[in-house]
Amino acid sequence: MEGQAILLLCILVPLLGAFLLPLLGRISVGLRNITALILVLLPFVLSVAATPAAMGDSPIQLHFDLPLGLSFGFYADGLAVFMELVASLVAAIIVFYSFGYMEEYDNQNEYYMMVVLFIGAMMGLIYSTNLIFIYTFWELTAICCWRLIAFYRTPEVMPRASKAFLITGGGALVMLIGFVAIYIQTGTFDLLALQGRGLDNWIMILILFGILSKSATLPFHCWLPDAGVAPSPVTALLHAAVLVKIGVYVYARLFVVNFQLEPVWTTNLPAVCAVSALISAGAALRTNDLKRIIAYSTISQLAYILLGLSSGSMIGVAGGLLYILMHSLAKGGLFLCAGIIEHSTHTKDIRNLSGLYKRLPITTISFALCAFSVMGLPPFGGFFSKYMVISGAVETGNLWIAACFVIGAIMTVIYLLRLFIKLFFGELSHPDIREGTWEMVSSVAILGLLSLLFGIAIKVPADFVTTIVEALGRW
Repeated sequence: MEGQAILLLCILVPLLGAFLLPLLGRISVGLRNITALILVLLPFVLSVAATPAAMGDSPIQLHFDLPLGLSFGFYADGLAVFMELVASLVAAIIVFYSFGYMEEYDNQNEYYMMVVLFIGAMMGLIYSTNLIFIYTFWELTAICCWRLIAFYRTPEVMPRASKAFLITGGGALVMLIGFVAIYIQTGTFDLLALQGRGLDNWIMILILFGILSKSATLPFHCWLPDAGVAPSPVTALLHAAVLVKIGVYVYARLFVVNFQLEPVWTTNLPAVCAVSALISAGAALRTNDLKRIIAYSTISQLAYILLGLSSGSMIGVAGGLLYILMHSLAKGGLFLCAGIIEHSTHTKDIRNLSGLYKRLPITTISFALCAFSVMGLPPFGGFFSKYMVISGAVETGNLWIAACFVIGAIMTVIYLLRLFIKLFFGELSHPDIREGTWEMVSSVAILGLLSLLFGIAIKVPADFVTTIVEALGRW
């Protein structure tokens, strides 16, 4: 019963607590901000407490029967707890960063409510065992995403927010048709009852529409770079910690844990990932908008995660999960560093930025640490996860796909080095700038240090994800 209470609190605390924030904001800005941080941080603390039980032989489970033979429930296994730990930790750092970044803007009550509601929806999706409730929480995150991208409410911003909503929401509707098809064939939406079943390829394709649109994989990628018009904490939340990770998590939940797939998908889907990784890396080399470069990098790196999860190899799947953690930390740090730069210089055009290390030393070091991890340089965490993902492709005989991802890794080094040199070296472009608030600077420093420390202590997260994958018993 204790584990079930923890599971419910992980979902309900942020999901319901979000609606208190606008009321608290009328009383005290500080009280609202601290409450928002607690609402996001509490699921992290609770998931730490739930980890031993979730990783054991009897994962935490809640099940409720509904009329007409329907049911819904929540289920906490190693995969779910791992995803909650990653999402809630990075989201808490982003909320703390927001204390400094958002203080000069209006409409903060809605901002904090939507961020916390976003996290609550993510928790509900992570733990749901019913396909319909996965879809419901999926769409709730889309609504929060739409409002957050449109935060500034300008004529430039609104169409881009609607674009993100239409692409991800449209993909979700196609995915819902796939879920309904599963129900027609099996008579249930319950994932636990569907464990080990096969899927027709046409149903797989329908579900992939939703997964690829949410994870911004080609050809559904175009909404993600446009989302850079949102405040930097929002782009960090969407690109790094939560939104784009929903797609890869649902892929892991459905097609790594639950359903049996035809072998053809261990070749076809990695091929899509390879194309997505290379084209988006090329786009990152060509653009001069700071946040769009990092956004294209996100599209490219998500392809590595999806490659690992779809490889059919134990080391590839473990590498994909490990890269969810490493990418969330490092890419979250890069977007928050970009926020400090944009906040100080009021421009995102890297052609007008140079020599910033002279005024932003902590931001420079933090950016470098996060960039090194995304590049995959040892001893940073990104190196080990990329190595495992590419090794998984080699192990399954997809040598040309592995070669494409090696090329993608080289391109990542090139475009991030280009970005770093343009931003921080040369003549100082903005002599009057200074570091952000202490909340902003400490947040990027924490993410940079974690990117390095998780690489140095790689055995801890690697053993954790390996245990999760071994428990599946498919290898």
